[in-house]
Amino acid sequence: MKNKMIYATLFCVAMVLTFNTAEAQNRRIGTASASELLIPVGGRDLAMGGSSLASSYGVEAIYWNPAGIGRLKRDAETMFSQMTYIADIDVSYGAVVGRFSNFGVVGFSIKALNIGDIPLTTSEDPDGEGGKLFSPTYMTLGLSYGRELTDAIAAGFTIKVVSETIDRVASTGYAFDFGIQYHGLVGVSGLQLGVAVKNIGPQMKFDGSGLLREAIATGGVRPQQQYKSEAASFELPSVVEIGLGYQGTAAENMVWSVNSSFTNNNLYLDEYRFGGEVGVTMEALRLFARGGFETVPQAETADNIFGGTFGVGLGYAATGIDISVDYAYRSVQYFDANNVISFKLGF
Repeated sequence: MKNKMIYATLFCVAMVLTFNTAEAQNRRIGTASASELLIPVGGRDLAMGGSSLASSYGVEAIYWNPAGIGRLKRDAETMFSQMTYIADIDVSYGAVVGRFSNFGVVGFSIKALNIGDIPLTTSEDPDGEGGKLFSPTYMTLGLSYGRELTDAIAAGFTIKVVSETIDRVASTGYAFDFGIQYHGLVGVSGLQLGVAVKNIGPQMKFDGSGLLREAIATGGVRPQQQYKSEAASFELPSVVEIGLGYQGTAAENMVWSVNSSFTNNNLYLDEYRFGGEVGVTMEALRLFARGGFETVPQAETADNIFGGTFGVGLGYAATGIDISVDYAYRSVQYFDANNVISFKLGF
């Protein structure tokens, strides 16, 4: 009991520090670097509107709240997720987590964007008639760690390396995620609380030979020379999130949950997410229906292009292995809707 009180006190202190960080963050509305860090992954949690900060667990929690990987229900779990994003961009994501005895749970993740070929234009060829193409490369690698501190509290973090290449310029940076989950809040079984601080790191800027320009001599006899444009640096899209969730049982073979979360962005308006799921177990088979939505009260209607979400899930527990397939749909203004499908294997 004494240890639980200590952990609960530390958790409350972390919450206070988190809110203080949120208040101290730069509230400008502007352009951030590495915005791909905010692209969600995984069919289960996205189908609930991304509201599952307090309840996400296992391999999928690497993105939503790294504390959740400490609640891994098996010795190891792997996931592959594919998403059709906006403007014909595809997002591929893969991750694996494994439990190492009393040390905790370690995970590795990789996210890559497939933007496709883009015509190369220059000041000499502004229409791209030369037929040259380039394909931007955006990739994020993550190393995660999480563990249960008590039966009620789990904590975790992720170290991420971000790499962006556009033709002959590139940028590399790093970011950190930290998260905490508290289950059985205020002694209520099923009541869950989560806090996460994500994408904390130094500014990023591009560099490379693509920034070289031909210098024009204004006088005298001078050889042709080049100069390099100095690219501006931009902040990472840091966020501070807090979420509440509740999980209950409607019947012996039926479970349900509701979730909500609040997101404070350093370079965007505050966001609120709500969602839930209902699951039915039939021997080794599990079926889930999910739904959710995101709202940005301060934004103009045209600024928030993402709408409601819904999805389904199918799970099968075989001998020594657990197989899950999850699908999520998110409506989008001006673009085709986002579709996500993810496959998970637990061992």
